Amino acid sequence: MQPLHPGRPLCRAAPPVVPAGARMTESSARHPTGNRETPPVDRRRAAKYNGAMPASPSSPAMPGARRPRNDQPREACGVIGVSAPGAHSATLTAVGLFALQHRGQESAGVATADAEGSLRVHTGMGLVSEAFADGDLDRLPGAIAIGHTRYSTTGASHRRNAQPLLVHGEHGPLAVAHNGNIVNSPLLRQRLQTERGCHFTTSTDSEVIAHLLANAPGADWTERLFYGMQRMEGAFSLTLLTPELLIAARDPLGIRPLCLGRLPDDGGWVAASETCALDHLQADFVRELQPGEVVTISAEGIHSAVYDRPDHDPNDPSAPARRRALCVFEWIYFARPDSVMDGRLMHSAREEMGARLAREHPAAADLVIGIPDSSTSAAVGFAQESGIPFANGLVRNRYVGRTFIEPEQQRRDRGVRQKFNPMPAVLRGKRLVVVDDSIVRGTTTPHVVALLRRAGATEIHLRVCAPPIKHPCYLGVDMATRRELIAANKSLAEIRELTGADTLGYLSVAGLMSVARTGPAGFCDACFTGNYPVPVQLDLGKLALETSGETSGAPASETAGA
Repeated sequence: MQPLHPGRPLCRAAPPVVPAGARMTESSARHPTGNRETPPVDRRRAAKYNGAMPASPSSPAMPGARRPRNDQPREACGVIGVSAPGAHSATLTAVGLFALQHRGQESAGVATADAEGSLRVHTGMGLVSEAFADGDLDRLPGAIAIGHTRYSTTGASHRRNAQPLLVHGEHGPLAVAHNGNIVNSPLLRQRLQTERGCHFTTSTDSEVIAHLLANAPGADWTERLFYGMQRMEGAFSLTLLTPELLIAARDPLGIRPLCLGRLPDDGGWVAASETCALDHLQADFVRELQPGEVVTISAEGIHSAVYDRPDHDPNDPSAPARRRALCVFEWIYFARPDSVMDGRLMHSAREEMGARLAREHPAAADLVIGIPDSSTSAAVGFAQESGIPFANGLVRNRYVGRTFIEPEQQRRDRGVRQKFNPMPAVLRGKRLVVVDDSIVRGTTTPHVVALLRRAGATEIHLRVCAPPIKHPCYLGVDMATRRELIAANKSLAEIRELTGADTLGYLSVAGLMSVARTGPAGFCDACFTGNYPVPVQLDLGKLALETSGETSGAPASETAGA
């Protein structure tokens, strides 16, 4: 096994924990200014690393890995980075996090770089509104900031795992916000500990990324990101913060989304998981980051470079296009309906999925309803294609929370009973087409069907916009093990009987891709087909990095100097 970096240890001793308001030794830092041009793509620097560093070997199995019971597939998190000279970037970042709240509700946080070169971090559990009390954002000065809202896919739901994470390495302090999942993180973590003496205070793969990058070789942060891309296997969209830079990076397959926007009046730049965050900041959408792209924003302006995998030659005009594997569940469910991906409004794309579902699985019914809010767009498309009227038959209590995205089964079951209220005056005596976004374990759907029957529905024809989910995700979506996936273990007839529906129809993989591939080709559909875009550990559990000996974490607020 080749060392991660032969010849010298990389990790320095972990910096002392500093309470809010305290300050470590600092260095001066310049802050980014606006730059009118769209960042050019530098492929020469990327080519320098092609084939130069061997990829890490496949990760060994982690014995004893535990996996919690989860219902439907739920997103890992949302990330954002803001560079706004002359503005309070922490406040802008928090506004963006509110727009990304749907991507995670377990914890939230913001990190900033102040004018003297200190990085400050504040994190808290719960929603964005719960993570920040009055005055917290005021204690995060600076013109550049990153933010994170989390749903755990690696590591338990504890404050110590909240992000952004702050580490100190050879190149000074680094704050990291991560969306995705690194499938070889157990191996990388072990090697960072044994070969470099790194000390870990969390149980997340995100801290593995942070330590790897904070101590990576390279003349600048772009080269260090390329170094990391050679070694990290899996999915990651990152916003990173140094005393002088805002950095945005996307994994070489583009599995998780990341876009770039321009603040009004040349007020700076924004990188975010979705365009809806740009909208809330009144920022103009510039473009999506390419797979393998690293964008750095500094006082000198903005710069972009793209890492090319060893199997892709950017200088060969006959070479196939760079491979992409965007998670197709972004289109089905994860992204907000008002977000744009691949030039497509997600609401419109989901309407098309519903229309395709109506053609594949027609039903004789009086009304089409969606399970709010995630299935509404598809239900509208089904209704338009079938000619059956659309109706709002279920009212969602918006103050219960998204039960799907909560990690514990008991909490989810309690939430289902409180979350929806049917309207008997609309449903009584009606034959219904009920459109849902997905069925994973099949534990939530029977509750909804029973609610509708008690409200007087005479027939329920269940239609699902995701194909049958037969394989777990290891790339940033939390879902059940294969033995818990209902479609992997039961026939269509058995699933229909379990849900209590009169008929059941799933959108086919071909039907889904006929809609999704109207944009740039390349999606990950492994949860339907088992064809993963990278090698995965089939027994890697969500809590694989949890250890009894590492339970202490960072405080809610922390400061580190350069």
